[in-house]
Amino acid sequence: MKMLNWIVVALAVGLAAPAFAVQPEEMLDDPVLEERAREISQDLRCLVCRNENIDDSNSELAKDLRLLVRERLTEGDSNEETVDFIVDRFGEYVLLRPRTGGTNLVLYLAGPLMLLLALGVALSYVRTRSKAPAKTEAGLSDEEQARLDEILKK
Repeated sequence: MKMLNWIVVALAVGLAAPAFAVQPEEMLDDPVLEERAREISQDLRCLVCRNENIDDSNSELAKDLRLLVRERLTEGDSNEETVDFIVDRFGEYVLLRPRTGGTNLVLYLAGPLMLLLALGVALSYVRTRSKAPAKTEAGLSDEEQARLDEILKK
């Protein structure tokens, strides 16, 4: 019975391990180029699976992207040139870590700017509230004040 438990545990652990989608026929013969391809693939998003890199995805599009990366590397492109080529074709959404320049700068700065704006509005509101006259018996005539004092004494 203990042996069966160990087999079940081993199978569960084995099945829970991440499955790498890179097929043997996709791999390059040159280990240096293959390592570079893997490095690039880790930073490219599968456009079908969303937040999964193309190395781990089993989709056809991810396979095509993996082959495209390897094709560009065998043609002599650098890592940056390969990534730029793919970004030019598919847009910056293909990057798992978007670049911080250009139009993305607006997205990176929008949060902190909105926080500063909200703090400014809150500070302005608190300052005007503290300067506002207290709502007490101000604005009553002497006759009204006397009547109010008389009612409060009873």
